[in-house]
Amino acid sequence: MLETWRWFGPDDPVTCSDIRQAGADGIVTALHAAAPGEVWQSDDIAARKSFIEAEGLAWSVVESIPVHPAIKIGDDRAAQHIDSWIQTMRNLAANGLEVICYNFMPVVDWTRTDLRWKARRGGLALRFDPVEFAAYDLFVLRRADADKDYTAEIIAQAETLYASMDKAAIERLESTIIAGLPGSELSHGREGIRAAIADYDGLTAADLQANLITFLEQAGPAAEECGVRICLHPDDPPFSLFGLPRVVSTKADYAALFDAVPTLANGITLCAGSLGSRPDNDVIDIARSFAPRIHFTHLRNVTMEPSGAFFEDDHLDGGVDMVELISVLLGEEARRREEGRADAVIPMRPDHGHLLLDDIGKQTNPGYSAIGRLKGLAELRGVERAVASLTYRQGGSA
Repeated sequence: MLETWRWFGPDDPVTCSDIRQAGADGIVTALHAAAPGEVWQSDDIAARKSFIEAEGLAWSVVESIPVHPAIKIGDDRAAQHIDSWIQTMRNLAANGLEVICYNFMPVVDWTRTDLRWKARRGGLALRFDPVEFAAYDLFVLRRADADKDYTAEIIAQAETLYASMDKAAIERLESTIIAGLPGSELSHGREGIRAAIADYDGLTAADLQANLITFLEQAGPAAEECGVRICLHPDDPPFSLFGLPRVVSTKADYAALFDAVPTLANGITLCAGSLGSRPDNDVIDIARSFAPRIHFTHLRNVTMEPSGAFFEDDHLDGGVDMVELISVLLGEEARRREEGRADAVIPMRPDHGHLLLDDIGKQTNPGYSAIGRLKGLAELRGVERAVASLTYRQGGSA
């Protein structure tokens, strides 16, 4: 696999020099200053690519081209914004960029309720707690009819939690949920998120899925035409938030999209942590089922709690058997080599990581500090080398 690293541009506290020292060769990035719906200009893409190459690295994966809310809602601006998204894709292709990750989550991107949860070894992890989320939704945001989306037990627990929170705790929770995490497309204030949620009033899961298919029916063939592989990131977490539908959460969700738009250019970003945050998802089975369509992978792990909460665990711990998953990915690479596919090598990155050692006191992007990802990448690299070596000794081709 190609070892890559998420980088948020020249202002990222983790520098390209740090990334080279970590051992990664590829950069995963985007033109983050561009607004959703804005076409990325070829000159700006070329300048960012040249900067990365001057640092001794390669821009390997684009993450992400934002999908404008109009496309998700399916309003009368959708066609215009699909055209803009495809034009950005064409401009990236003209600069030699062939793998584009994107997501289709409405209103909020990847979401957590705690960015500094103390893990068992003393590092600080990301965590999502459904009771904390409900406390915000019900008693801070006070979303209309929010009580219909929670059980009586969760509502009671959320009310008790909210009663115990002071102003600082409420502001911290609100900032964590709606102010935008690294790589997310939008940042909201309280009134702004109320308005954004209202834009989706009456939109069902079937509607959102149909709007995604409409997008893919145009973006998929265009990607194939210009030699690009687009890969859809799963919802994170893979279930409804704020009463809004999410339609990229399960194996069945992906199967429906691939049935509708069968070109292999229409693929998946296999995020083990996102898919693994839902107990009825079998991440290994999903990887095997869609292996030819895995164009990019995020390797991280989560541990789920009986309450439905989950936290980001060490990369080799958690609910996903990372050794088995890497075996599946290496097996797919071997199959592609035998088939003569140009995309035989799958880019991977160590997704997220604990805050460790002196990173705890530094300014960092939540989930994207240096040392935690350095540790994760080293562990994943060791697993990959061991699996490849064992397969070779046993006469395999991985």
